Amino acid sequence: MSRLGQFIKAHRLWLMFEAVLIPLVILLGFQFVWLSRLERVSALAHRAALSNYLEAVGTEVQYFYRSAAERALNVPASMFTQGRLDKVAHQWKNKPVDGVRRLFLTDFTRDMFGNFMVYDEVKRTIETPPASDESLAIIVASSPWQMMRYRGAMGGASGLLVDERDSQYRMILNPIIDDSSHVVGVAGMILDEDFFRDDLLPGVLERALPSFFPELPSHDLMVSVLDGSGKPVFGEGDRAGNGEMVTTHVPFVFTDWTLRLHSPRSGPEQWARASFAYNATLSVLLALVLLGGMVMAMRTASRAVRLSEMKSDFVSNVSHELRTPLASIRVFAELLSLGRVQEPDRVREYGGYIDAESRRLSRLIDNILDFSRIESGRKRYELRPADLRETVEATLKTFQVHLRQSGFNIALEAGEGLPPVMIDPDAVGQALHNLLDNAVKYSADSREIVVRLERRGDDLVLSVQDHGVGIPRDEQAKIFDRFHRVSTSLLHEVKGSGLGLSIVRHIVEVHGGRITVQSEPGRGSTFSIHLPVAS
Repeated sequence: MSRLGQFIKAHRLWLMFEAVLIPLVILLGFQFVWLSRLERVSALAHRAALSNYLEAVGTEVQYFYRSAAERALNVPASMFTQGRLDKVAHQWKNKPVDGVRRLFLTDFTRDMFGNFMVYDEVKRTIETPPASDESLAIIVASSPWQMMRYRGAMGGASGLLVDERDSQYRMILNPIIDDSSHVVGVAGMILDEDFFRDDLLPGVLERALPSFFPELPSHDLMVSVLDGSGKPVFGEGDRAGNGEMVTTHVPFVFTDWTLRLHSPRSGPEQWARASFAYNATLSVLLALVLLGGMVMAMRTASRAVRLSEMKSDFVSNVSHELRTPLASIRVFAELLSLGRVQEPDRVREYGGYIDAESRRLSRLIDNILDFSRIESGRKRYELRPADLRETVEATLKTFQVHLRQSGFNIALEAGEGLPPVMIDPDAVGQALHNLLDNAVKYSADSREIVVRLERRGDDLVLSVQDHGVGIPRDEQAKIFDRFHRVSTSLLHEVKGSGLGLSIVRHIVEVHGGRITVQSEPGRGSTFSIHLPVAS
């Protein structure tokens, strides 16, 4: 395999991480640029939304008065020329108009200077009004068409006109033109300012606000209306503050009145900046979550790779562990079966070797089966009050043959009168056997192992001490993990499954105890099982 292929295989997880990280960083850069542009556009869009809202209010006001005027003031010219103006009173009676203080007519067909009449809502008739400021305002508003009639000038096309020269008497006028294009009269209405201020404007403003700004709280926008003199007639016009404000005039009628929309808390720039900060923060958080997921995926993948490698080592080591006792059993069995060993002492010795190796093989298989049961949750224990010293002595007795082969000497230091503990003797014996097996494997040139059994407070402590290679401090937290083996100079010389200490920890925890280790490289190790005294 080429160096490049080896490098890729060794660093494939990091290469995958960088392959995802680099596009993510580029994407975040583009996101930041896009959000910066969006911030500027949002400010303009927000200001445009404020202006559009005011324009929509003005449009609805204009539509209200135009439709009312077209419905009420569209009087046929024949009613003037044929003297049937009483029909107009009947029409106004059947179709009342909101927001109008007075409806009136000016007839130029009977008198060259005009005949002025108003609609009496109580009597439901059209009558000539008495002299008043209102009558004078009607005469002044109709005077241009009176002059046209007096001079015989053509009226041209008719249409609605607004007269606001006198703010007390705002009028909408509709000149009536006959077939010969002469003005025969004027139909008009005097608007009710109180209705406009108290009923129409508030209703229009409140209906339009939610449709234009559905996501903003009502207190984030302030609408105010100023009359022609600058006096606020709606809202708080004098408290503008430092926020963004958009103003416009009412179209068509009340054109000297001002509509004002104010954002007291934030203007478009502040709103856009806040939106930018929110979106940028959200993008960063999403990126961090994605990176966190990538890191977790990498850790999981790395752990899976290490676990796969440890399983491969496990299979290799277990194969070696199985072959060694099997080879010994086979050799001694062949020697016995071929009759090459006749002396009774040698026969007993070879039988002892066969028994020891078969027990060793059984323990290895038991460890593997127990690990499988532990992983699947099928491992069961039978706890009962027992003498821990008896369990320890029985385990050491079965271990003697293996010790004689290796030349080890085990010293048992146990106190007298130790209380019973709730244990599964077979499981605790297996845990002690695994600790002894590790002590033998990693004792190097030392051949002394000490097993201590003592009481410490409410616990019985079973310790196994060797004087071997020891365990580095940074490895001591990992040695109880499955398949983990300490990296020492004896790693390739001493075979093992990497399951022994993992099974020991599980057994101890099931018994409500704990296992500790004290070790220094080159000075040996001491493993201690702490089991609670039976109550």
